[in-house]
Amino acid sequence: MKKILLSALIPALLGVSACSDDTPKPSSSSDQQATATQSNFDDVYASITAKAIAPPLKKLASDEFEGRLPTTKGEEKTLAYLTDWFEKAGFKPGNQGSYLQQVELMEITADPDMAMTIGENTFRYKEDMVASSKREQKQVNLDKSDLVFVGYGVNAPEYDWNDYEGLDVKGKTVVILVNDPGFENAESGKFQGKTMTYYGRWSYKYEEASRQGAAGAIIVHETAPASYPWSVVANSWSGPQYGLVSQDKGASRVAVEGWLTLDAAQKVFADAGLDFAEQKAKAQQGPYHQAMDLQASVTVKNRFKKSTSHNVIATLPGSEKSDEHVIFTAHWDHLGKDDSLQGDQIYNGAHDNATGTAASLVMANALKDLSPRPKRSMTFLIVTAEEQGLLGSKYYADHPVIPMDKTVANINMDAMNVLGKTKDVAVVGKGKSELETYLEKAAERQGRTLTGEDRPEAGYYYRSDHFSFAKQGVPALYAEGGSEPADEATAKYRKRMNVIVTGCYHQVCDEFRDDWDLSGIAQDAQMLMEVGVDVANAEKWPTWSEQSEFQRQ
Repeated sequence: MKKILLSALIPALLGVSACSDDTPKPSSSSDQQATATQSNFDDVYASITAKAIAPPLKKLASDEFEGRLPTTKGEEKTLAYLTDWFEKAGFKPGNQGSYLQQVELMEITADPDMAMTIGENTFRYKEDMVASSKREQKQVNLDKSDLVFVGYGVNAPEYDWNDYEGLDVKGKTVVILVNDPGFENAESGKFQGKTMTYYGRWSYKYEEASRQGAAGAIIVHETAPASYPWSVVANSWSGPQYGLVSQDKGASRVAVEGWLTLDAAQKVFADAGLDFAEQKAKAQQGPYHQAMDLQASVTVKNRFKKSTSHNVIATLPGSEKSDEHVIFTAHWDHLGKDDSLQGDQIYNGAHDNATGTAASLVMANALKDLSPRPKRSMTFLIVTAEEQGLLGSKYYADHPVIPMDKTVANINMDAMNVLGKTKDVAVVGKGKSELETYLEKAAERQGRTLTGEDRPEAGYYYRSDHFSFAKQGVPALYAEGGSEPADEATAKYRKRMNVIVTGCYHQVCDEFRDDWDLSGIAQDAQMLMEVGVDVANAEKWPTWSEQSEFQRQ
């Protein structure tokens, strides 16, 4: 994608193991930024520990917070906890005397008593399919809507790719593959190979189908290219769904947005006289669409209401250039609770993202004691509704409290490392900006090296709140503990715990564990704080790399 054209195209312990050491090592890069000259920086740095992170993490992930779903009692308790912490840490209210920024949301809940009929097959809600609507209507229908397979559903001029070229889909339902054409065709040179572009994200696919005038859009789920199992789709796309309030009440969106399991999709293609694998192979080779001679019907009955959630914003004013800000982001929200479940009903969201939120609080506690203060202001923006499509950060980016031309950089923390210390740092979207120069220096203090992310095909750069800043041209950094454990004991722990953490993503088992080794979170939080302080004290603002699509205008 070309420079800022992207905006037009888209209009990972209470008791720490003996081998863990949170004490900083002397920096070998004292000739770079000003951190080493801070009189008490080492003491402030060392105050960020696993022991300090555990209490707020455990608190935020407790049943008391009811899974931190926006606009619920869980939100009220979360906001009270966060604002009280920032106030005690000496951070100023970041929004004209308030710690809160209102975010107007439209909550739409689809009645789960639905089924989708395609040809002669009837598919069951959450077992075979999910469907929802962004339209503010009590009932939305697809009634015998013609199906058209549109490959990856991509219209990308800069890649000379348009699956919709010459195709009129008005009133029709498009069937779309997940990810983008490069994922399973990495050697072809198409798109960015296995590294997902924004065109591979589900959000883009619904947006493009809407721009094309389709009545419905159904994405075929496959675990590898989606990077998550069907259970994530079923849990995340059911229950209350949130969007930002829109002037047209969702009329510009496709009427029905849905997913099909792979098994269900294969049945559909077979009924259409088509082989799914063959059609997918054709779609990988170039722009592709194919009429299916089948019709889809589904009725989505909605309950909807306008509601208000909140971002939390707190600032430590800079000592010299207080109008310029380095913004740290994390999201406080998760999935709430599901009363229909037997047994545990609460999606506590300990890893995702009580970790990043707790780290933010401990970092704020540390920064308040830094003397002298950084030259530029340090601001924490803890946003709402990330799980619903980065809505809190998107709202902030559209309604910034701090002007974007006064926002020097963004540093994001999401689902931080509960697998113990690492020798490497995984940079999500490696190579995008000069912030990695600061990160390399901070990692060197810890004896660590920078690597790329393990799974660039998952498109993580487009899946957390920094992306909202990147789209506005603000250099945005998302980095976390890598894959190389610090020592043998950590390697053994990591092998066992990684299975648990991965399997609990967006599940009720994402709960705080007393046997978590939180030294990895402390390690990363120390590092990211140093990056932030260095950027705040630097003479020049960081810039994007030449190959980045996110240049400031």
